Amino acid sequence: MITKRIVPCLDIRDGRVVKGLNFQGVQDVADPVELARFYNRAGADELVFYDITASVEGRGLFVDILRRVAAEVFIPLTVGGGIRTLADFDRVLKCGADKVSVNSGAITNPDLIAEAAQKYGNQCVVLSMDVKRVDGSFHLFAKGGREDTGIDALEWAEFGVKSGAGELVVNSIDTDGVKGGFDLEMLDAVAVRVDVPIIASGGAGNMEHFVELFRHPAVDAGLAASIFHHKQVLIPDLKRYLRENGIEMRL
Repeated sequence: MITKRIVPCLDIRDGRVVKGLNFQGVQDVADPVELARFYNRAGADELVFYDITASVEGRGLFVDILRRVAAEVFIPLTVGGGIRTLADFDRVLKCGADKVSVNSGAITNPDLIAEAAQKYGNQCVVLSMDVKRVDGSFHLFAKGGREDTGIDALEWAEFGVKSGAGELVVNSIDTDGVKGGFDLEMLDAVAVRVDVPIIASGGAGNMEHFVELFRHPAVDAGLAASIFHHKQVLIPDLKRYLRENGIEMRL
């Protein structure tokens, strides 16, 4: 049986880890290097590093902080934020990333997905999607969830995988930071369209939410931020709880 993954997320702004509610009201949380070290020791399966304002500010990702974070972790590291070109992929990988997450850059230039997959391999290309319900449909949002593209998110997921994305991070803007549970309806809708690993993001509030998530077999990993940052849920405790509930975990 394939084990499920627990993935903490470091949202970086101005060199600090931050967290908001529904992508709004962002507040300072911690130093990213210290937090990365903590998660590496805590048994996280992977770590995600997002420079959350790089795209909207039209600049490159903070590579100095990325290098320091990468030096602290010995688990797979996915990095995103301001990824617009193959040169950005190259720069981030050379800083220590194992996988590169692309979002707004792929919306602007959809060919980037295929170009990156061809050069670096499908396993390196992670398509991150910020999704929100608009008039009963799932819309894709850009620039850190600030801009409604009008693109159907389910069609975009299918396109991204066909173009070469080896993994999807599906972020629900509707449930982000609310801690009421993952957006299972949205995740199921995406899973019908694709055949690559899906990382669910947005809504985790307690350990039971992860049990509910992983009972949907198409979801491979659960990503969360604030409940881990504030130690409301400790990763070793979560993994033991999931194992006790019949979900295969790497302890």
